Amino acid sequence: MVWLMLHQRLDLAFILFVLAGVSDAVDGWLARALRLQSRLGALLDPVADKALLISAYVILAVIGLLPDWLAILVVFRDVMIMGGLILVWQLGLRPPIAPLLVSKLNTLAQVALAATAMLLAGFGLEGEPLLWALIWIVAGSTIASGAAYLRGAARLLSGRG
Repeated sequence: MVWLMLHQRLDLAFILFVLAGVSDAVDGWLARALRLQSRLGALLDPVADKALLISAYVILAVIGLLPDWLAILVVFRDVMIMGGLILVWQLGLRPPIAPLLVSKLNTLAQVALAATAMLLAGFGLEGEPLLWALIWIVAGSTIASGAAYLRGAARLLSGRG
């Protein structure tokens, strides 16, 4: 997908992005339905999802389809969460590893924006007002999600000692 995006084949990148999302959903459903879930899968699945989204946001910003400040915000939030998680673990605490509702909504908005940007640019469609509405929704939900994780970390740390 990254290679396709860098070579301005956003039509094919969009199709691959959608297929990746569908296969991820089917994989998750099958794992739950057939009770084939594993700790490794539970760890790797969100990492793979984040790698796909971060790659999409960085490339979409590099090629000028999304504002660079938004890509920085999205990446910063994820780095902050991972850094905070590592710090908390180093302090001997074991926080619950479960996405918050605001984080799930943020991920949904991020996916919708990345897909919309690729769809519009890849197929030469108009939709700048929709794109900007999604940009601001992603910005707001990214900030809200990051703040929610910071509050949770602060509560966890204040309960220690």
